[in-house]
Parts: sequence; C-alpha cells; structure tokens
Amino acid sequence: MKQNFYQFEAKTLQGKQISLNEYKGKVVLVVNTASKCGLTPQYEGLENLYKKYKDKGLVVLGFPCNQFANQEPGDEKNISEGCLINYGVTFPMFEKVDVNGETAHPLFKYLKSELSGIFGSKVKWNFTKFLVDADGKPLKRFSPLTKPEKIDIYLEKLLSN
Repeated sequence: MKQNFYQFEAKTLQGKQISLNEYKGKVVLVVNTASKCGLTPQYEGLENLYKKYKDKGLVVLGFPCNQFANQEPGDEKNISEGCLINYGVTFPMFEKVDVNGETAHPLFKYLKSELSGIFGSKVKWNFTKFLVDADGKPLKRFSPLTKPEKIDIYLEKLLSN
C-alpha cells in the first residue's frame, strides 16, 4: 500500500499519541527543531506564520531533534518550556525524534522519500521544513537556511483557495 501523510502518528511533548489524520484538510509545515542552534530564532518566524494562517487552515508541527551537534539536549519539559518562554510557541510540538538513519521517525523517512533535498534524502540540519498540502501531498522542502518569512508566498497561494 502506498504511504500517505495521514497514516503516521507522533507523540506530543506531553506524551499524547496523535494521529496525523487529525490534520486532514489542513496545510501542514513539518519542521525539525532545536533549541540550541544558530537557527533557533526561526521559532519566532514559524510562530508568526502559524498565527497569520492558522484560521485559514495552516498548522505547523515542530519535531525537536538532537542529531545535529547536540543542539537539542533537553528533555520534553525543557524543550516545552524553552519554546514557550523564549519564542511564545503555540503550534503543536512533538517528542524528540531522529530524522536520519535507522532510528528516524517514520514520518521523516516518508517525507524524505517524497521530497529529497540537495544532499539526497538526508536532512542536512535543524529547521529543515516540509510543506504538505491540504490533501496530504508533500509539496516542497525548504532548507534550514530558508527563513519562515520566505515560505509565506507559498502559504498565501495554498491557503487562498
């Protein structure tokens, strides 16, 4: 059977198992995050996008990852507090996952197979972003250096229908 975005599940930072089917009909931006990274201020831009478009059908899903230079060393409580206190994050955040290798979360294995990047299917660094349309089709992959503001134009098009 062909895989699709909605068949995956993930645990929230609070330990609740969620089916991604809950996001059916929404445009989803999946991001692997880290709290001790030079790109961590992107949380602010991601939150701004979420606030701007959540009523039009956008959801941002944050997946903390410690696979890049130990930049997400904390536990779920530390991650949650850091996101909230430092960046006012209100979009859904999930438990820490691996995005590369044998232990990669199945969602990231799927997204990488659908949207390979410049370096093949590997996620190069924190804050790689995957845009999934309202039908669950992975559309575009953005590099860690792509600021969230640059994604606005794609969201505007997708959410204006």
